[in-house]
Amino acid sequence: MVVAMVAASMASGLRTKAMALLCCYLTVALCAFLVPSFAKLTTIEHPIKPNRSLSFLVVGDWGRKGFYNQSEVAFQMGRIGEKLKIDFVISTGDNFYDNGLTSVYDPAFRDSFTNIYTAKSLQKPWYSVLGNHDYRGNVEAQLNPILRSVDKRWICMRSFVLKTELVDIFFVDTTPFVDKYFTDPEDHTYDWKGVEPRKNYLSSLIKDLKAEMRNSTALWKFAVGHHAIKSLGHHGDTAQLIKFLLPVLKDNNVDVYMNGHDHCLEHITSMNGAMQYLTSGGGSKAWRGDLKPDDDVNHSAKFLYDGQGFMSVEMNENEAMILFYDVEGLILHQWKISKQLRSAV
Repeated sequence: MVVAMVAASMASGLRTKAMALLCCYLTVALCAFLVPSFAKLTTIEHPIKPNRSLSFLVVGDWGRKGFYNQSEVAFQMGRIGEKLKIDFVISTGDNFYDNGLTSVYDPAFRDSFTNIYTAKSLQKPWYSVLGNHDYRGNVEAQLNPILRSVDKRWICMRSFVLKTELVDIFFVDTTPFVDKYFTDPEDHTYDWKGVEPRKNYLSSLIKDLKAEMRNSTALWKFAVGHHAIKSLGHHGDTAQLIKFLLPVLKDNNVDVYMNGHDHCLEHITSMNGAMQYLTSGGGSKAWRGDLKPDDDVNHSAKFLYDGQGFMSVEMNENEAMILFYDVEGLILHQWKISKQLRSAV
């Protein structure tokens, strides 16, 4: 009888310890889920063509369910994509207007993406960053890999590195850099889950970008963000990116920075370096007459266009050819960068 009572007591004690241990594990797991994790940048590898070349399209500010000429731009992207035999598409953000996605089941994903970019040549990976409008929705929905079961092309992360044998492309989450979204959001609500505390998030991002760029051995280095570093469009230069991001790009000899945000097409060259600043934000609604060429004091603008369109990049080990197209697929501007001479011609 005594033995039985002792055994029962021991069993009860073990159950209590087991429950306590389980609670401890659950608490740790819950904390890990709730506390933002500022991990190192994800790396994706993409093959180049057998002839050691690469081609892709760049479009931004597009997600309007086909309206504002989005469908027309998509049609021309498909035509040019087939001609160039593109390897992938880059989206510079503001993927879904006006307020991102509400959930992974939001019909806007199909209505603004899957059902619009239907051309065979566009059935390639879409490497995408978030824009400020995307942050007004459920950010985690847009980042959720579940969307790939809806459309396998969709690859969207906050910041990541796309590696090829020719070029490393550094995708940067620029929205959290911009002060006004935090200090003066107007009547908008931003989803900062995964970003706050902001100071830690940005510090970690800059640290990881420096490490990735420093360790890169690629022939070319490109960077992609939603907000412009240099722009003569409606929003203009982004002061926080000039202060915090631009020095990192310059120190690591980044060749090209590509962005959206301003709903136009632009090519600006660096006044004190070889970097090219390219805006491709004409995927749908454009702002006619909203350019500021008279402000070109601290810039060297090669091309400005206040309409819809997109951009293509063709490159090999020696050169990169950049072309801008309008909504009818007409070439508006082209520019070749030579890697051998480290200069543009």
